[in-house]
Amino acid sequence: MRDDIGPHAGGTEPDYRFTLANERTFLAWLRTALGLFAGGVAVHQLVPSPAAASTVLAGLCVALSAVLAATAYPRWRRVQIAMRAGEPLPRSWMILVLPGGLLVLIAAAAVLLVVS
Repeated sequence: MRDDIGPHAGGTEPDYRFTLANERTFLAWLRTALGLFAGGVAVHQLVPSPAAASTVLAGLCVALSAVLAATAYPRWRRVQIAMRAGEPLPRSWMILVLPGGLLVLIAAAAVLLVVS
C-alpha cells in the first residue's frame, strides 16, 4: 500500500456501499469480541466448580475477546486503504484465529462439563 493513501483520504473514493460493508464487518468483529467478553464474565460468575477450570475458561474467553478487539480496527484500516488504492483486499489471520479459539473454548467447556 502506498504511504500517501489513508483510510479517509487519497486514492479513489470507493463506492459508499463497500465502505459501509467494511464498517459493518468492523462492528461485527467488535460485537463478537463483546459477546466473548460477556461470556467470560458470565462463566466466571456463574460456574461454581471447579473454580480453577471455570477461571481458565473465563480467561480464554476474555483473551480471545481482547485479540479480536485489538485486531478489528487495523483490519478495517487496511481494507479501507486497499479499496482507496484499488488494490486487492488484504488477507486476515483472524479468519483462522477466531474458529481456532472457539474450538479451544468449546473443548475447555466440554472438559469442564465432564469434570464437574
